[in-house]
Amino acid sequence: MSHKVLPGRSAPLGATTDPHGTNFAVSSNGEQVTLCLFDADGTEERLVLPERDGDVWHGFVPGVGAGQLYGLRVSGPYDPARGLRYNAAKLLLDPYARAIEGQVRFGPELLGHATDNPSAPSPLDSAAHMPRGVVLAGAPAPTALRPQHALADTIVYEVHVRGFTAAHPGVPPELRGTYAGLAHDAALEHLIRLGVTAVELLPVHHYVPEEFLVTRGLTNYWGYNTIGFFAPHAGYSAAVRAGRPGGQVEEFRAMVETLHAAGLEVVLDVVFNHTAEGGPGGPTMCYRGLDNAAYYRLDPNDPGRYIDTTGCGNSVNTGNPVALRMIMDSLRYWFGEMGVDGFRFDLAPTLGRQEGGFDPFSAFFDLVAQDPLISQAKLIAEPWDVGRMDSYDIGRFPPLWSEWNGRYRDTVRDFWRSHEGLLGDFAQRICGSADIYSADGRRPSASINLVTVHDGFTLRDLVSYDSKHNEADDNRSWNCGIEGETEDPTVLALRARQTRAILATLMLSAGVPLLLGGDEIGRTQAGNNNAYCQDNELTWFDWARADQELLAFTRTLIRLRRDHPAFLRHRFLTGAAASDLQWFTPAGATMTDTDWADPGARSVALLMDGATDPDIAADGTRLVDDDHLVLINAWWEAETFTVPAGHWTVVCDTFAPERAGESVRGAARSDPRSVTVLRRAVSP
Repeated sequence: MSHKVLPGRSAPLGATTDPHGTNFAVSSNGEQVTLCLFDADGTEERLVLPERDGDVWHGFVPGVGAGQLYGLRVSGPYDPARGLRYNAAKLLLDPYARAIEGQVRFGPELLGHATDNPSAPSPLDSAAHMPRGVVLAGAPAPTALRPQHALADTIVYEVHVRGFTAAHPGVPPELRGTYAGLAHDAALEHLIRLGVTAVELLPVHHYVPEEFLVTRGLTNYWGYNTIGFFAPHAGYSAAVRAGRPGGQVEEFRAMVETLHAAGLEVVLDVVFNHTAEGGPGGPTMCYRGLDNAAYYRLDPNDPGRYIDTTGCGNSVNTGNPVALRMIMDSLRYWFGEMGVDGFRFDLAPTLGRQEGGFDPFSAFFDLVAQDPLISQAKLIAEPWDVGRMDSYDIGRFPPLWSEWNGRYRDTVRDFWRSHEGLLGDFAQRICGSADIYSADGRRPSASINLVTVHDGFTLRDLVSYDSKHNEADDNRSWNCGIEGETEDPTVLALRARQTRAILATLMLSAGVPLLLGGDEIGRTQAGNNNAYCQDNELTWFDWARADQELLAFTRTLIRLRRDHPAFLRHRFLTGAAASDLQWFTPAGATMTDTDWADPGARSVALLMDGATDPDIAADGTRLVDDDHLVLINAWWEAETFTVPAGHWTVVCDTFAPERAGESVRGAARSDPRSVTVLRRAVSP
């Protein structure tokens, strides 16, 4: 093959096709950027990009179109002590590649430095060990309307694309574990009948497993090791599996449109805090070889070292406009062209470390707030990173943002294993955590309420193990008397009740509930709470052994939440409106400061007035509801609660679900470790 290269243009970055060829543009402060085009047999043609505008090198190659495989090489000084790591022997991925084809083959060839001298460049060529970018034609805008669920009405379902359908009997084998599998009718049926409104997908950006995992026959199953922020991971594509390189892009878009048509939003878990290149001794695959100092936060006292607030060897440099532009361009691409509805930002404080400390007014947050597209998206922060005094930043994110509420998780776990002194804190958590989020006009939906997520025990394991079974740790878990799996009917019954009580707490709390995918069917990981490297039956959904009773109960809870505005409060209640929530002792007396401060108190009743001061819908409708009385009893013995006047009906009982429909007057039994919800119809 032989091509000529013309000057082309500096924007947009990446590979952009037109009827005559493809424009390539890449940001780098190297001395020369070479475009590498590959034939199907691996033959490489090198074309020096002829033009440079600022830090952007560019060129137009006539006759090159969709399907072309390509990479980059950058020449320049290799001087790690000054933060410079250019090495033309290393084939680099385009950061803006829309699709990536092939696998990384680990070896010394991937290292930018010589194996016997970290200060010298490696002479080994890495092309045979690197995947390539795939040139793609432009795609039309998504056609399906977004569901646009209000945050207050949202129920998030966290799920792994592969694990959800890898063993699903209703999904054809060729689609299992793929984007197309998630969009299959059998998978959709479960999500629709469950009643969730959004799927939060564990990372789908193209990632590379760490070398130490590969050598042990493992992988980075969760995908928190991104190398391509614009490319859907090829390993989740049925099209790629069938031999169609680049097919992952349209397959992903089709999945999103299918989910939208079913009323489901799509939220991506995105990992902009670090990349798969790791620390200074890691492989050179993309960013390090393009512009090390632009993409990574370097130690100002020793530019050969990286500042690491992620625990993964490097931190993306959000104090640099090149890295910031890439992040914002990626977000716009996934929201505007791929159709997703929101983002959950892994280790989000790292993105706000423009000057080192976490700053909610940093450039990244300002750019998001001002962006006409991304400011419309659902924005969710994991509000902690690692290794700094300010690494736990819950409640410190800007008003547009929601946050994973770690306080909620910890309090709910401890409360239901009957720890003392938590009743007041528990009440704050289930009412939306106003003590954390009510400032600056934020709403209860700023709190993403979670008890279990991918990182930790599943719910079944939370009530089955005192310790994780991969290494020692405190998980705020309780095994209900026997460690691990058992046939003891008493223990199994207690675990089932604990599970239902936790699920009821999650679904009836103010804020946005996040349900870990599989918790509704009793998924277990055999006590492993860090199964990030396990791509096998341990982490896949075991549909053949799904707990159908638990699934039915979870559906009922979600329906109760969605049908009743009392559980979907759009605002914190203050002033006179605060009387819509009233707290009572089991004897029916109004809770006092002394009652809240009692370290032994574990029971309380919450009366929710559904009619006096309802929320107002977007169309002006008053969201009037029935009154609800929630009886909470974390004691290991039954309680009798005095019930306000009127005719009450049991709508949910976590101890005995069969009680639903019972009538109650005057007093109500609350069994041990249970939540009971009563409803009193509003008078006509």
